[in-house]
Amino acid sequence: MARWSNVETLVTLDEDGDAQPLLATAWQQVDDTTWRFTVRQGVQFHDGQALTAAAVVGSLTAAASASPPPRILDGVGLTAEVDPAAPDEAVLVRTTGADPLLPQRLSSPQLAIMSPAAYSTDGSGTTVVDPVRHATGPFVLTAVNGTSSATLDRFDGYWGQKAAAAGIDAAFVPDGTARAAALRTGTADLVEAVPAGQASLLDPALLHEVKMPRTNTLYLNTSRGAFADPAVRAAARAAIDPQKIVDTVYEGRADAAQGLLGPALPWTADRPQRTPVAAPAGAATGRTITIGTFTDRAELPEVAVQLQAQLEAAGFTVRQDVREYAQIEADALAGTFDAFILSRATVLDSGDPVAYLASDFSCEGSFNISQFCDPGVDAAIAEASATPAGPERRAAVLAAEKLILDADAAVPMLHERVLQGEQPGVADAARDPRERALVTTRTTVGATAS
Repeated sequence: MARWSNVETLVTLDEDGDAQPLLATAWQQVDDTTWRFTVRQGVQFHDGQALTAAAVVGSLTAAASASPPPRILDGVGLTAEVDPAAPDEAVLVRTTGADPLLPQRLSSPQLAIMSPAAYSTDGSGTTVVDPVRHATGPFVLTAVNGTSSATLDRFDGYWGQKAAAAGIDAAFVPDGTARAAALRTGTADLVEAVPAGQASLLDPALLHEVKMPRTNTLYLNTSRGAFADPAVRAAARAAIDPQKIVDTVYEGRADAAQGLLGPALPWTADRPQRTPVAAPAGAATGRTITIGTFTDRAELPEVAVQLQAQLEAAGFTVRQDVREYAQIEADALAGTFDAFILSRATVLDSGDPVAYLASDFSCEGSFNISQFCDPGVDAAIAEASATPAGPERRAAVLAAEKLILDADAAVPMLHERVLQGEQPGVADAARDPRERALVTTRTTVGATAS
């Protein structure tokens, strides 16, 4: 719904991940755990009701009360109330602990603001949300046909710039080959996530690559086995040729990694110079390692084959363990493997990578496949987490990334791209690394803007 410009949130994110006004025109931190958001005036829901502070509170409360809650609110303890000092124009949003990233959290499409009429309760007391004609965006959702399709029309009562297109007919097509066929035959104007394996069958002019905040990384087990030795980790890092993997497995449709965070986050270009440990000669010789990965992402077993060849050329003896993700995740988290190949999203719904760094590389991280624990890294991640959004937070993130990379806790190999299909007549479709926008108010199809 966000990608169709149907639902809107209190704030949106710019290219750097900084919060910008949307349904809220301003915000300020009242104290460590309280923020005040000023609600935009003159906004109308698609059902004709006016956007009010009470409606905002209703939507946020429904989301926070959901079971399970949206992952963006996991552990946040969010509550919202109308500001008693300005009941017609402001809301107070509170969290159980200090959260300098709250405005960014409220940009998540999971926290879209809906009309009070969207919410009802079923016989079991569970809140049910009806999305049809209950949002605020430039396109109004008029029909949802199960899991097959949806229809949207331009909303002429929109508070901002009116949509150029008259409407959207959306089809849900889970099969990638069928999506590619729809692009090839011209039955679809816009196609999301065209499989790379179909690219050679399509006119290159129809395909547009979008850099994603997703990194294919080799996590090294730092607590036991061969890679408990920093010198051996350095030898593995020195043996890996990411560009060859990009060229062979991804057919050039990826970016060789410069760090854990990639070009989908433009500010990562300012990362500090690394000081990696040099690999002593012969450090890999005679070392036997087991690399794990999974089949759910078709390219990962191919990456494992390439890595095996590169590491064996450096002197390692390599074994592979490749299974479905559901069957291998527990072993990966338990440190069963010497190394593990994973395609990992590096920013979550807040558009911020601190949660990823904490999850994967802090001592108590819930997804610490590398079994990595370094007090200095923990302190750097904690500092980044406590720093308000903006340039200083980004600098703190890059400082933490540097410490992780210098320790060779993981070897980032490449940053993925997604292929978006667009017919020649399509103009101004969004190519969004966060996958939040697709059809905007400026998007048109041919001269008819239909």
